[in-house]
Amino acid sequence: MATPFIGRSEGIERIRALINHVADTGLNVIITGESGVGKEVVAQNLSFKSSRKDKPFIKVNCAAMPDGLLESELFGFERGAFTGADRKKRGKFELARQGVIFLDEIGDMPFLLQSKLLHVLQGGEFSPLGSERDIRSDAWVIASTNQELKKKVKEGLFREDLYYRLNTIKIHIPPLRDRPEDIPILIDYYIKKYASQFDGKNISKPDIFSMERLMNYSWPGNVRELQNILKNCIVIGDWEKIIDDLYLENRSVSTSRSEEQVLEGNSIVDVFLDYKSEYYSDFESFSLNNIKKKAIDRIEKEVISFVLDETDWNRTKANKILKISYKTLLSKIGDLDIKQ
Repeated sequence: MATPFIGRSEGIERIRALINHVADTGLNVIITGESGVGKEVVAQNLSFKSSRKDKPFIKVNCAAMPDGLLESELFGFERGAFTGADRKKRGKFELARQGVIFLDEIGDMPFLLQSKLLHVLQGGEFSPLGSERDIRSDAWVIASTNQELKKKVKEGLFREDLYYRLNTIKIHIPPLRDRPEDIPILIDYYIKKYASQFDGKNISKPDIFSMERLMNYSWPGNVRELQNILKNCIVIGDWEKIIDDLYLENRSVSTSRSEEQVLEGNSIVDVFLDYKSEYYSDFESFSLNNIKKKAIDRIEKEVISFVLDETDWNRTKANKILKISYKTLLSKIGDLDIKQ
């Protein structure tokens, strides 16, 4: 059973439709997108929707093995083919007979090995290392990459003929930050999944404020990062702390020079001073969390204001610089106490 492809955004619905159209064609597919977006899930769904769903689904990570080992992993070898080859080994292409072979991170495949893969795709045959016989391959080849293969072709690091052979059908998965409407659905799905995996342990859903912050987060690790956050929540059980740590960690890694200029000379203590009278008049409201929320809100507003000014209010440019969805940017602009 394939892992469900979760989401209701326009990009995800388009991919679902494409999977249904492509599944029984047997055409080579290349799945692109950032790390963690779910490329293997799309490959699994392609296989499950096809007539090959009861046949093997074999995954090979092209980035995880040295050159020589990857070749023997893909095509196998005969006994005595090299030092230490004391037995025959069948390759993944042979094991995937009548099924699917998923070549994950194809952009990391060594250049010399790419020519042998091209030969398999063109002629449907390959020879195990040390063998004089050819083996017929009828495996459906689905590849994935988080790299710009066209750029690698221009740099001479990826074969152009292999690129066009693989690129018969291209499925691009947008990053999670560009489809925030999928986040609540993903959270619901994984909460149910992990509750059953961890002996029915209850995982509380984030409140409205926490969900908004999750939907506004940039998610550099995409769905995989979201999965890790939910597992973390099982242990800690405090959404607010987890999200605070998430924002702080991401800011420490990705704070740009322009952001630093905005923050320079603005002490966070000023945030407390701005609201000093409020806290003194209503001591029940005084807490570090309240100050933290107000500080984060102030920083976001100042950074967005700065970027909008620098781009002459070109929302498309600002959206790319801030690395948030266009919908989120418009929402944030609506909250600003400034005019164009």
